[in-house]
Amino acid sequence: MSSTAIREQRGIARPNGWWGMVVFVALEATLFGTLVGSYVYLRFRAGQWPPAGIEEPKVLAPVLLTALLAATSVPVALAHASARRARSRPALLLLLLALAVQCVYLALQLNLFVDDLHSFSPQSSAYASIYFTLVGAHHAHVVVAMLLEAWLVVRLGSGVTRYRLVALEATAFYVYFVSVLALVVVGVQVSAAL
Repeated sequence: MSSTAIREQRGIARPNGWWGMVVFVALEATLFGTLVGSYVYLRFRAGQWPPAGIEEPKVLAPVLLTALLAATSVPVALAHASARRARSRPALLLLLLALAVQCVYLALQLNLFVDDLHSFSPQSSAYASIYFTLVGAHHAHVVVAMLLEAWLVVRLGSGVTRYRLVALEATAFYVYFVSVLALVVVGVQVSAAL
């Protein structure tokens, strides 16, 4: 029987750490909803999007990298499942795998980000401003997910505890959010090329 089914059967509430992450994700979703809304508003108010002098955004690399990032949800989910069975070593190794793939994702995305900064600056237009804000904010969220996973890797080295299991569940929830957010951000980012 799953831990969720046991909780429901016994009437046990979810841990505070999990609820804290749910509230945090809701706030972050609101932030990105505002950014996406701003992008849409600016796009339909502009005569040309992106403006003259700015190349259309790359499509293939961001889409492939986003798929790579979204794929890291699988080892994180498997790490959570291993930790629920008190198997800290497989959980730790799976988190390391997710962390390694996320490092590759972030390095390649930052390379694209810097290339774009050399092509046009955030101050050059409304497009540039919202583009760099949206993409930069997403990169920051990937870094937060990586820091949470790195903390868990260190802590799981000495075994699984109830506290660490809750932390892993909350971190997994955040990683799933960041993956879904990546899909939204890349969709908005490449929409200017369509």
